[in-house]
Amino acid sequence: MNADQKMRQSTSASAYGARAGTGAGSGTGDGDAPGRVRRFWSERRLPAGIVALVIAAVSGLLLYDVAAVRSGRRAMRWRDWLADELAARPLDNAWIVGGAALLAALGVWMVILAMAPGLRGLLPMRAPEQEPGAESGPGSGGEAGAAVRAGIDRTSAGLVLRDRAMEVPGVRSARVDVGRRRIRARALAHFRDLDEVRADLDTALHEGIRQLGLARPPALSVHVRRSAEPKG
Repeated sequence: MNADQKMRQSTSASAYGARAGTGAGSGTGDGDAPGRVRRFWSERRLPAGIVALVIAAVSGLLLYDVAAVRSGRRAMRWRDWLADELAARPLDNAWIVGGAALLAALGVWMVILAMAPGLRGLLPMRAPEQEPGAESGPGSGGEAGAAVRAGIDRTSAGLVLRDRAMEVPGVRSARVDVGRRRIRARALAHFRDLDEVRADLDTALHEGIRQLGLARPPALSVHVRRSAEPKG
């Protein structure tokens, strides 16, 4: 790529949240309340089961050793060694302080994991609105509609937006990375002015994000550059 081509590169970043509130077709308008839709929570059955089994095994081993000592038998070697080490080392010993810090960090990490929703790859979508004139009493369809929750995988959302980007004239190839807070789109243009391609791509991706119906539409960052011409 020569210097002239480098100067013709165009890069833009536009925040979807700033544009979403403008226009009748915005994704957060018309009474939508994105803050009311919560993220999906992981059930964590397998990790919880593994942790429970490990704790039960360790507790059972300690209980057996204590019962064996109470009945007149000798304690296990590892418990004798641990008791001797704890009795001989002072509290400000590096190994004691390091082990305590490690256990504290492990406990904090487990608490954070327990409080985090999980399922970071799943983006929640807006709840379907109740039709005008529909009853909201018991047994009506309003409760069923309110109980419906939908989400879309981040990878699938990226594929959908990439297909929308490939429909823009002048785009040779595109890559869309969907995150929880930002969507980054990178495209190569092989004809048309770069600013025109960027503007059309920005509009197409904003429309694609709106049609995804996300509860919290991420910010959009669009980068367009000229594809390298083949040498020779």
